[in-house]
Amino acid sequence: MNIMNDTLIDEEKGSVVYVLLVCMVAALGGLLFGYDTGVINGAIGPLKAHFSLDANWAGWATGCALVGCAIGAAAAGVLSDWLGRKKVLILSAILFFISAVGTALPKSITAFIIFRIIGGLGVGAASMSSPMYIAEISPARIRGRMVSVNQFAIVSGFLVVYFVNYFISLQGDQMWNQQSGWRWMFGSETLPALLLLVLLFFVPESPRWLTKQKRSDEALEILARVNGAQYAQTELLEIKDAIAHESGSIKQLFQPGMKIVLVIGIVLAVLQQVTGINVFLYFGTEIFKKMGSGTNAALLQTVVVGVVNLSFTIIAIWMVDKVGRKPLMIIGSAGMGLSLLGMGLMAYCQKTDLWVLLFMLSYIACFALSVGPVTWVILSEIFPTRIRGRAMAIATVCLWVANYFVSQTFPMMDENTWLLDKFHHAFPFWLYGIFCVVLVAFVWRFLPETKGKTLEEIEKHWMNL
Repeated sequence: MNIMNDTLIDEEKGSVVYVLLVCMVAALGGLLFGYDTGVINGAIGPLKAHFSLDANWAGWATGCALVGCAIGAAAAGVLSDWLGRKKVLILSAILFFISAVGTALPKSITAFIIFRIIGGLGVGAASMSSPMYIAEISPARIRGRMVSVNQFAIVSGFLVVYFVNYFISLQGDQMWNQQSGWRWMFGSETLPALLLLVLLFFVPESPRWLTKQKRSDEALEILARVNGAQYAQTELLEIKDAIAHESGSIKQLFQPGMKIVLVIGIVLAVLQQVTGINVFLYFGTEIFKKMGSGTNAALLQTVVVGVVNLSFTIIAIWMVDKVGRKPLMIIGSAGMGLSLLGMGLMAYCQKTDLWVLLFMLSYIACFALSVGPVTWVILSEIFPTRIRGRAMAIATVCLWVANYFVSQTFPMMDENTWLLDKFHHAFPFWLYGIFCVVLVAFVWRFLPETKGKTLEEIEKHWMNL
């Protein structure tokens, strides 16, 4: 079943509109990624009060979903190579729905954590399946933009849930939010989860996965819709040739010329997280409260963070196929490091003024322009077709493990008496800033430019090393 009929397909060039609509449906998985992980931002305060959680339990209530993310990404790698990219996205939507209902109705923190982990399974599966599916169905000339649409959806999910949390918080006083408000925040995810589940039945499977399954006729039909009938035959032959030279074993990643691919994927995935982005996306409201803002004002400031995140992601979508992956990564990482340095200085000097907000917004803007979307573009491009699912899963698992450690350790560092005495609240920001320097150096030295190359051309590049 397809999302558009054949009358909208140009026989020579295919249809960018068709590609965009299909990618937007797949990117709803990214929106749920952002929504599910971002809902904790406004809910953690009332949730912490409702269940009387200390810093360790608050970190676990936030980070437990990330354990599910790592497991979900690992399982999705095998499942996407076995069942197909589309079926894994459908499974993700089901897990999102179950989690939304379960986290809205728990009677204990244990029950809440179990359902958060279930939601994490969906996030982990979607976080690798959505960009991989988009990369495999998009033409090379616009692949960077299309995969960046997934990042746009992720930050849209964060922004939407920030608005939802703010709106819900206005429905009652502090006591109401501690008793019921946070439940509505988590339960609101049922609507986008159902939307994703329904729309996924109207998009095709990945043509590269279909080719791997020896279903070339179906793959050719989809490629013709995407790139036009004339180019589809040539592309299908390139895909078959690339698959013929792949062993299909994960051991292929450890062969000469391919080991560097795995290292690049893992290092980029980990550095995307340890540069601190999710501290602001998960704990932003609490950070603003410590700066002196009231609950509603802190939630509104978090909305501003979401707007900046979304705005600069749009700029990244426009620039990634024009400027290239490598320049954006270097410029953005350097800007993030400088912003964290400034934020740390303000915290060290105990200044809770407008400068802290400006440095935070600068950091978010630099991340959204580069490391946020471009990391996912690179991860979706660099691995061989036959094992792309499993290989990308390895990198994505590492990403979620790093995310978990950052989310678990930030409350501990931020409330540690010794660190507060020595650095006030500056230490975490300076630590994340050091990792930004590492990211700049790594990208400068090891990352090749993949702008404008087909997935098969990128694969041949690694094999020729």
